[in-house]
Amino acid sequence: MKTAHYDAVVIGSGPGGEGAALTLAQHGLSVALVERSPRVGGNCTHRGTIPSKVLRHAVQQFSELRHSALCQGALPRLRPDYPTMLGQAQQVIAQQVRVRRQAYDRAGVVVITGEARFVDSHTLEVREPEGLRKQLNAERFVVATGSRPYRPEDVDFAHPRILDSDTVLDLRETPRSITIYGAGVIGCEYASIFAGLDVTVNLVNTRERLLSYLDDEITDALSYHLRTQGVVLFHNESYERVTADGDGVALELRSGKVIKSDYFLWANGRTGNTAGLGLEELGIAVNHRGQVEVNEYFQTAQPHIYAVGDVVGFPALASASYDQGRFAAQHIINGVTDFRLVEDIPTGIYTNPEISSLGRTERELTEQRVPYGIGRATFENLARAQITGYTVGVLKILFHRETLEILGIHCFGHQAAEIIHIGQAIMAQSGEANTLRYFADTTFNYPTMAEAYRVAALDGLARI
Repeated sequence: MKTAHYDAVVIGSGPGGEGAALTLAQHGLSVALVERSPRVGGNCTHRGTIPSKVLRHAVQQFSELRHSALCQGALPRLRPDYPTMLGQAQQVIAQQVRVRRQAYDRAGVVVITGEARFVDSHTLEVREPEGLRKQLNAERFVVATGSRPYRPEDVDFAHPRILDSDTVLDLRETPRSITIYGAGVIGCEYASIFAGLDVTVNLVNTRERLLSYLDDEITDALSYHLRTQGVVLFHNESYERVTADGDGVALELRSGKVIKSDYFLWANGRTGNTAGLGLEELGIAVNHRGQVEVNEYFQTAQPHIYAVGDVVGFPALASASYDQGRFAAQHIINGVTDFRLVEDIPTGIYTNPEISSLGRTERELTEQRVPYGIGRATFENLARAQITGYTVGVLKILFHRETLEILGIHCFGHQAAEIIHIGQAIMAQSGEANTLRYFADTTFNYPTMAEAYRVAALDGLARI
């Protein structure tokens, strides 16, 4: 069997693998990228972030048309169609694949399609789609194989009415009703999507509140607006049994409740894609969720083998995964890396309205006994929000009452994931550059949503 040698081999072409491969190649290393799918991009592009956000955008466009004063009465028979929206997602996916493949080609990264497995600590065997096998030898490896939906053995995912976040993208009709089990980011986003399609949605949460790691005020707002969209929330519940037939699915909960719907979407947890890689034989620990244990430099028990992205667990965000790949590459090249960018990263959740959060929450500051103040700007009082009609939302700034240092920024409303980056840029500064005074004394364009920072800063200063 012929063996090819590279300075580094990256396994997986999602955000983590992309960040690692391009950084390594740009510094002059010979790099091979192994991807099991014929198209690059990983789960993020094909089954995760991109298709779900396209769906959400399409639903939002439909909602805007339906509620526009210019269109009222003109669209009485317009009904959203889930399969049509999926077709729009495929167009975006194709564009993303083309852009990423061009980037690899320009950087000189050799892309190899096939399933990878470690033969020894410096050799990979790749089984190509045609059944051919080749070996890749390298000084360094980066495992960026991502994750897939967790599937409990007692749920029949072979049944066409029982879905997970991958197979929901194969749905060929708009359901009348759907039950979503799991109220994390994926569950909440799909609850918003289907509610926007006038589907009856049941959202079952295994915890006390939605997205409990976020600021309580923000999650309270999310719960309220999901309910106004017709979503029925069930908190502190766990499943006993899921049964399906040709007419629908019944979810039996341990509390005794039975929820019936046309379809059932499992959205509770993900599993790292490590099966078959041969990591355990190399002494690399993999936990019960298929996730690889790494140190602060993203090194595994084999120091020349790194792991990044969803396969290492939290925070499991595309943005963070890309940076992790870059940082692992920097450590390979220089023996050092800079973690400042991944300590305070924004969380973007594309519900309707969307959420973005950065830094500490009120709960965390209270537990840490930090003397903090709050400044708020409600969207309904902003001229730009009144013009666009997106008046639901709030920008909330948490700051130190004595130093005025910004400690956290939490936003709920239209374009929250965009708005947060203004605050992120200021929080990344040091000293007096990162204080509430910056927003209070800065001139913002009027009318803009960015003006919310000035309004919130002035509100906070007025309260201390």
